[in-house]
Amino acid sequence: MHNRARYLIFFQYIGTKYRGAVKVPPHQLGKKGVQDHLEDAIQRLRPVNPVSLSVSSRTDTGVHALSNSAHFDLQRKNDKLPFTEDVLVQALNFHLGTEQIRITRAHRVPHDFHARFRAQSRTYVYRIALGISHHSLLPLTDWDLCWSLRNTELNVDTMHEAASLLVGTHDFSSFRAVNSDLPFKNPVKTMDVISIQQGNSFAYAHFHREIPFWELTFTSKSFLYKQVRRMTGAMVAVGQGLLSVPQLKKILEMRDSLAYPQGMAAPAHGLFLTRVDYRDTGENKNQLQQEGVGRGVNRQLPVVYILC
Repeated sequence: MHNRARYLIFFQYIGTKYRGAVKVPPHQLGKKGVQDHLEDAIQRLRPVNPVSLSVSSRTDTGVHALSNSAHFDLQRKNDKLPFTEDVLVQALNFHLGTEQIRITRAHRVPHDFHARFRAQSRTYVYRIALGISHHSLLPLTDWDLCWSLRNTELNVDTMHEAASLLVGTHDFSSFRAVNSDLPFKNPVKTMDVISIQQGNSFAYAHFHREIPFWELTFTSKSFLYKQVRRMTGAMVAVGQGLLSVPQLKKILEMRDSLAYPQGMAAPAHGLFLTRVDYRDTGENKNQLQQEGVGRGVNRQLPVVYILC
């Protein structure tokens, strides 16, 4: 139909109050997923067709996103022409109201486009604050947006060794948590990039004291359930001297989720999905790439491990 359009949208959210990115089953009471609120906003546009969003990246409860993506079809009533991309962004953000979810961009895409399966890579950034004896000592801008550790420093050199061990193609069975998708997901994944670099508080230029921050960045085409949080927790444990690099290597080689030490996974609230990359969709020649999380000035250059 000439007035039916498929859109790819990019959206951001603070995940604290949401039960993950995807729709929550109707029988489960309590928090809703980000998808629930997005579909409610789309439904307020009064489309003819049923609203169904396909989300590219299924972030967990409490995980944030600066750039997640999804596609959906929308057919307007009375043969009205499809919304322009800018109008769609404005309308959806209006209907999202006070929710901590915002659409950043929209693109018309071909009717066979799929936000999840067409994604070429996903990038996550994990933020860590050091020297924090209690989370109330953080500036409000970082509240529930980083993992605060009592440690005043980490052994970054050994963390680099851990990163070099994990980059590349491996069976990451030991780094996935058990869930209902376990029998159906291939545990072999390729970590294209793992980097460790200095970061900053979001309020670093104005807060009364400087807080050391580190950012761990992971890029891959896809990830297993809680894989990034488990890799982060293991790398931090190496930096704290609680786990050696040979021990980490043994955990990886065991290929068993039960081999991962209980309680070591990093908490959800320090994790951000920052980028979902696509190739050209073939329509309007849009180069669908997100810039990811902004970087401050006067930073130490990162050590990056890249699979060639």
